[in-house]
Amino acid sequence: MSLDVGVLGYRFMGKAHANAMARLPMFFPDAPEIERSVLVGRDEDSLREAADQLGFDSVSTDWEAVIDNVDAFYNLGPNHVHPEPSIAALESGTPVFCEKPLAPTLEDAERMAEAAADAGESVPAGTAFNYRFVPAIQYAKGVLESGELGEIRHVRGSYLQDWLVDPEAAWSWRNDAEMAGAGALGDLGSHTVDLVRFLVGDDDLAGDIERASGHLQTFVDERPVEGGGDGDDDGNETRPVTVDDAYAAHLEFENGAMGTLEATRYATGHKNDHTIEIHGSKGSLRFSLERLNELEVLREGDRGYETILVTDEDDPYVDHWWPPGHVLGWEHTFVHENYEFLSAVAEGREFSPSFADGLAAQRVLTAIQESDERGEWVTIGQ
Repeated sequence: MSLDVGVLGYRFMGKAHANAMARLPMFFPDAPEIERSVLVGRDEDSLREAADQLGFDSVSTDWEAVIDNVDAFYNLGPNHVHPEPSIAALESGTPVFCEKPLAPTLEDAERMAEAAADAGESVPAGTAFNYRFVPAIQYAKGVLESGELGEIRHVRGSYLQDWLVDPEAAWSWRNDAEMAGAGALGDLGSHTVDLVRFLVGDDDLAGDIERASGHLQTFVDERPVEGGGDGDDDGNETRPVTVDDAYAAHLEFENGAMGTLEATRYATGHKNDHTIEIHGSKGSLRFSLERLNELEVLREGDRGYETILVTDEDDPYVDHWWPPGHVLGWEHTFVHENYEFLSAVAEGREFSPSFADGLAAQRVLTAIQESDERGEWVTIGQ
């Protein structure tokens, strides 16, 4: 029996997940059989063109008509579209996979997590933190759980991009607080917060993040609208930027470890530079998304970091792909997470990262935002 999958959204993330679904039968033969059943959006002509390109059987401009007729619903739309379709699908008993951040506001994220909890463990609700599924990150998790690094002292996370350096770059929904909720903080910071929680959030490592101090900055207050102008002016229509362009934060963990995080869309020369460093009493590790097949590890007694190429057959997920040393890329992380989520749907079991994980990240992001507004440390969840 195959699973009928409905997907809301067909641009950046829609293409990434459709590509992943197409790769599953060839490289993950034990994955459940799926049908890319219906693609959901607003414009029917654009939808039909996208459906042909991405391999979907049909299209719909009404998500409410879709959620009861598919076995899994992917919500890949802008942040403000995450809550209502996801909640409705879960209330109908349909598993949901939702892009990050879970919602534009903490209140919406709480409603979504509550709907997931009410739906029960047999109805998976996943948050799309795809970087958990990088083989090197999975390897790093094993190193940390082994205790080789000792007691965690410091965690550093940085996510640097430069796609908004040009002040004439076009305005998009990502620049609007009503639709996005936050800027670099939500878009990039959510990934970093989730990886930090995934890697060191266990009680026997650093534990939960207890409080945060944050600073947010907007560098360009308005941006041009692509194709702006109504024929009666010079075409220079602009819209205000109401989210942050960059953030920096300090974190305190349960065990007393310190965390420092930052993200920006204004780091000239950095395209998609996501780095994580974890320093313990006996060793350290560091990872860069721009070298995602590598993990640097310093163990007790070493004079320097060892660079481990995480492409061996016994490394996480690698046995599904190519011979050792034949590196993987960004797109493969989506194949891995789709494999895990769709397997959970087929088996009627929980999936991680769940909506509860998405909510936990949202609480940290909200605390950072509130700290910037209040000018003081903020306890998570208060």
